[in-house]
Amino acid sequence: MPSSRPLRADARRNREALLAAARDAFLGGDTDTHVEAIARRAGVAVGTLYRHFETREALIEEVYRKEVDELCTAPAQLLEQHDPHEALRRFLLLLVDHAAVGKGMAVALESIMATSSPLFDNARTQMANALTLLLDAGAKAGTIRDDVTGPTLLRALGGICAMHVTEGWQDEARQITTVLYDGLRFGAPRTA
Repeated sequence: MPSSRPLRADARRNREALLAAARDAFLGGDTDTHVEAIARRAGVAVGTLYRHFETREALIEEVYRKEVDELCTAPAQLLEQHDPHEALRRFLLLLVDHAAVGKGMAVALESIMATSSPLFDNARTQMANALTLLLDAGAKAGTIRDDVTGPTLLRALGGICAMHVTEGWQDEARQITTVLYDGLRFGAPRTA
């Protein structure tokens, strides 16, 4: 069981190196990578890996959790840099890109799907909340319709991203996402 104490600087560096090595392996399609290979890529001993992650599944969960956490910080940053409707458009396309990342990790994540891990429920909640933030900002600005919720939009996008099993799906998914975005702007109240 990991300690709740803050990690020493060297332990934090080792943990981050392990997460980066695992992410690179999984996203590169090397889904059967053994923990020994991940530790070697990170430049640490396998014992160090097990001090941070009790199982391979725990490492996979943390890689995915970190991906989702980073993704869901984007809306606040996008709203600082763009008008709400443009921030929403950009985030929708980031979600399509995230689905491509998820495809690279799909086999690795299968082992977690068989457990009682709340990983996917938490990820869906985070993504729906991120979309709600953007939808609310767009509705307040009068550039996005106000009758669509974050969870509903996430389900629609999930249907689009389910195409990831088809070769060359990402370009078509981006095109369909643009049509979805246009629909979110249609019917938006016009500001005076």
